[in-house]
Amino acid sequence: MLKKEWKEKGFIDEPIAEGTDLKSEIRRLAKEKDAVILAHYYTKGEIQEVADFIGDSLALAQKAAKTDAKIIVMCGVHFMAETCKILCPEKLVLCPDLNAGCSLADSCNADDLKKYKEEHPGYKVISYVNTTAAVKALTDVVVTSGNAKKIVDTMPQDEKIIFGPDYNLGSYINSITGRNMLLWNGGCHVHERFSVEEIVKLKEEHPDAVVLAHPECKGPVLALADVVGSTAVILKYCVESDKKEFIIATEAGILHEIERQCEGKTFYPVPPEISEGSVGCSCNECNYMKLNSLEKIYNTLKYEWPTVDVPEEIRVEAVKPIERMLELS
Repeated sequence: MLKKEWKEKGFIDEPIAEGTDLKSEIRRLAKEKDAVILAHYYTKGEIQEVADFIGDSLALAQKAAKTDAKIIVMCGVHFMAETCKILCPEKLVLCPDLNAGCSLADSCNADDLKKYKEEHPGYKVISYVNTTAAVKALTDVVVTSGNAKKIVDTMPQDEKIIFGPDYNLGSYINSITGRNMLLWNGGCHVHERFSVEEIVKLKEEHPDAVVLAHPECKGPVLALADVVGSTAVILKYCVESDKKEFIIATEAGILHEIERQCEGKTFYPVPPEISEGSVGCSCNECNYMKLNSLEKIYNTLKYEWPTVDVPEEIRVEAVKPIERMLELS
């Protein structure tokens, strides 16, 4: 029986014996329980090292849809675990910490979207993958930052489209497709904070460096970028490029995998804007992603909790736009 305080906290914090090799124990439990561990690029490096598969939102969804494992441990944020459950209702989906939310997903409430749809009859809804299951259930097709342009391009040029919740991504897609989609006013608390001034400063200090930015960043940041793309695109560019220096405007967790694959190259993470009264930091990090830890993964495998479930009436509607995305990707 799970302790009441664990349920209230949303994660299990049972003490782990001193000297325990957590990575080895996690791998042992995963094998014993037929579990696959999926981790996003934005999680801590030690978590990426223990995972069976790491990737961006699209790659994780594709992997979840194809896995034969009985248990999926999603080391990312809550909407990613929901996506796994939507695609794999027969599997046990575990989320090491239920508090690992998403500011972007929180910026679009299902009731508000339903009302907005009613106010705009005849519009198709394209929702970013960073949304709740309930929002996906109101959506025609889901997209990621990596496939948004490709999917928008499949629609007639005169199609009326509501795009949400990321305003910056939607604005960028409008600019490169010539569309005039209605944009939901949501955003990622990490990508919206990158400092234009700091990018200019880094470019002056490292004139040969390539600037790479995620399309969730603000327009002025994207205007300074040499390459705009998803985490997977940024990683691929760094690996394949002959350049030796790179300025990176996305969540700093990606640097673990980039540096692993790019020996001999140098990377400069863009610092965030520092507001009055705030405490500065050297880079932007998602505090939700960083809630994942080896201790929590170990305990979630040991106790097979916390689980993520999606009501069936929502799941059957939410799976349609995700499957449509996977068909078009």
